[in-house]
Amino acid sequence: MKDPVTFYPGDDPVREEAGSGGSAILKSSASRRAFIKGVIASGAVAGSSTFLFGGLGGCSSDQPAAGTIERLLSLNVNGKIRRVDVLPNETLAMTLRYKLGLTGTKLGCDRGECGACTVLVDGVSTYACSTLTHMVGDRQVRTIEGLEGPDGELHPIQQAFIDELGPQCGFCTSGQIMTTVALLEANPNPTRDEARHALSGNLCRCGAYDHYLNSVMRVAQEA
Repeated sequence: MKDPVTFYPGDDPVREEAGSGGSAILKSSASRRAFIKGVIASGAVAGSSTFLFGGLGGCSSDQPAAGTIERLLSLNVNGKIRRVDVLPNETLAMTLRYKLGLTGTKLGCDRGECGACTVLVDGVSTYACSTLTHMVGDRQVRTIEGLEGPDGELHPIQQAFIDELGPQCGFCTSGQIMTTVALLEANPNPTRDEARHALSGNLCRCGAYDHYLNSVMRVAQEA
């Protein structure tokens, strides 16, 4: 059985004989504080080496690591390819507004009920707040900014909404317009009931529903 060794804070380690029993007492300058500092330092070195060799190695690969998804996406928005860093759980509304600066897409209820965030995805009206950006893929996204003419002129639907006093507070207007674009591209001459049904997913807290319906019918008649 080995003799017990006791550590004491003090000067450099000195081994002293402890009587006739031959047991040795080792005095050490290693205090509790020095021990903790050593543990922290060794952990920092291990962590930095992991970052250096593991992290940079991941960056050098063209493919995402196993079990992950690609974050840098190419999105077709308003006819242009936009490269954007997208989180796995990020919605299309968040990407458009806060990554691409397309704030015409409004965030209302943020749970797919009010329609303020409506955009077109391959020509279909879609709630951007309940669509993950990673689900879009290479499909074409169109926001209200994409309706602007080459010289900055308004789209006929936007002009009709103004002429018929559709916008009140205006918060739901961009969603109403995008829904109308989808409707008239699919059905250029809808009945009033068909227009009402198409716009039923867009809430107007100002209650200007008749104004919006008049706008839709005005565009259809002028087309």
